[in-house]
Amino acid sequence: MFKFKILVFLVISILFSSCSKDVSKKSIIKEKSLESQVQEAYNEGMDALEGGDVLFAAKKFNEAEILFPQANSAPQSALMAAYSYYTQDYYGDAIAELQRFLEVYPSHKDLAYVYYLLAVCYYEQIVDEKKDLQSIVKAQKNFNIIVKNYSDTEYAIDAEFKLDLIDDILAAKEMYLGRYYYDKKKWIPAINRFREIIDSYDTTIYAEEALHRLVEVHYTIGLIDEAEKYAQLLGYNYQSSKWYENSYSLFDKNYEKQKKERLKTFKKKSGGLIKKFKTLIE
Repeated sequence: MFKFKILVFLVISILFSSCSKDVSKKSIIKEKSLESQVQEAYNEGMDALEGGDVLFAAKKFNEAEILFPQANSAPQSALMAAYSYYTQDYYGDAIAELQRFLEVYPSHKDLAYVYYLLAVCYYEQIVDEKKDLQSIVKAQKNFNIIVKNYSDTEYAIDAEFKLDLIDDILAAKEMYLGRYYYDKKKWIPAINRFREIIDSYDTTIYAEEALHRLVEVHYTIGLIDEAEKYAQLLGYNYQSSKWYENSYSLFDKNYEKQKKERLKTFKKKSGGLIKKFKTLIE
């Protein structure tokens, strides 16, 4: 009996020893394979992205980040997930990934790129200046962050260019509303919209028309002095523009008639010259 107990003890000891070695061995293998698992997931993501399967690519990049969140490659994986969504216009998913990136990695060295891609995601959703105000405002906000905080990066130049385009879009919205109010004979709201263009978007292509519209509104409601003031401002800055001619014609009723007569005379003279030239080469 005693010998049997000793035998059982020896068998159990051997089994525990074997299990301990297996656990230790599995633990070592698992620890060693973690980096390879991360790299494998990242590589699969890259292959899927190149193949056009952006949803699977984003999934694999997220997996690479989650497997080893303390790794130096984790932020890069997160960025690649956002970029994958962006390449196929999954703007909502890309924005969500980028916003999460800003929360998880607030001091990362590539924040300029994050804000730039975030701004572009909003910017590319702008279709109609009359409807897409939220996208316009958010794109403008993020481009301004780049210009202000990352002016020495390659993204700043494009950010400034797109901010100018956004100003044109916002000015177009104000012009649309101003014309609407003018047609409805709502003079004060119309004046406010046209003034907003002059005050906030004076470098846009709509500044000339806004000045003319202010001349037009004030002339229509009988505020001639105000109309003349804006006409002078228009003439000083844009004397050769069609809008200045339109404003001038309001004050000189014969202007349009004289303009048509001059144009008619010019056409007659031009026609005569052409006919004369033809006789010389016949």
